[in-house]
Amino acid sequence: MNYRHAFHAGGFADVIKHIVLVRMLIYLQEKHAPFRVIDSHAGAGRYDLTAEEARRGGEWLTGIARVMQARFSESALPLVTPYLDIIRAFNAPGRLEAYPGSPLIARALLRPQDRLTVCEIEPNARRQLIDALRRDSQARVVDLDGWTALPAFVPPNERRGLVLIDPAFEQKDEFERLAGGFAEAYAKWPTGSYLIWYPVKSRRATDTLARLVADAAAASKPAGKCLRLEFSVAPQEPGGPLASTGLLIVNPPWTLAGELKTILPELEKPLGQGGAGRFRLETPKP
Repeated sequence: MNYRHAFHAGGFADVIKHIVLVRMLIYLQEKHAPFRVIDSHAGAGRYDLTAEEARRGGEWLTGIARVMQARFSESALPLVTPYLDIIRAFNAPGRLEAYPGSPLIARALLRPQDRLTVCEIEPNARRQLIDALRRDSQARVVDLDGWTALPAFVPPNERRGLVLIDPAFEQKDEFERLAGGFAEAYAKWPTGSYLIWYPVKSRRATDTLARLVADAAAASKPAGKCLRLEFSVAPQEPGGPLASTGLLIVNPPWTLAGELKTILPELEKPLGQGGAGRFRLETPKP
């Protein structure tokens, strides 16, 4: 598949990915020691929901727009509010015209002692990302391919942090590159946390990816932990638009699984298309 993010900004896959990203970064904030966020395939940083690409895809209308209007329980609301507050900060009151990508969501959660490294080589997206983070002493935009950057930037000086791996899946071998890129980075920094995004279109490809990631995590001493989350908004039709999104979380916060079991059931109805969505949350086996 070709996942040009401007067409998909604010869609259900972004909502799921970014809620998890926010929960992981909030957990890192609990200790005073600094942390670093490394985003290997960062994108443009900010997306205009009124632009032609977003209007053509319209995915934000069944994604973030619905979640912003949803009513959450007393247990789930405190867990999703930090994410929703970041989205609101990029929009005028009562409006939804912009959606921040992963770099700007991460930037919103940095404390003065924390740092952000983002990689992007597509010229237009990189230019927009530089504009979004211009004169920001805590953030660095690197003109380097994400697969090259992954092993180059770990471990960071801070020794704590999170690596987000979210490629565009424009190449046929992207799943293989993803598994190999993670394994190479993890071998150098097995104590870091990793958040890996993937589209769910081929069950064989996604199951293989989960097994390879779990294998790499299990091979470290002590063995790393792994969590697999998949969220579907509708049955996946051959040749149809993406209907299921996946995340592999390596070395997740110990609180994350419980938080997701609270949040995800309350996203099934607002994000579902033609009926309620569904999710699965499990520990992949090596």
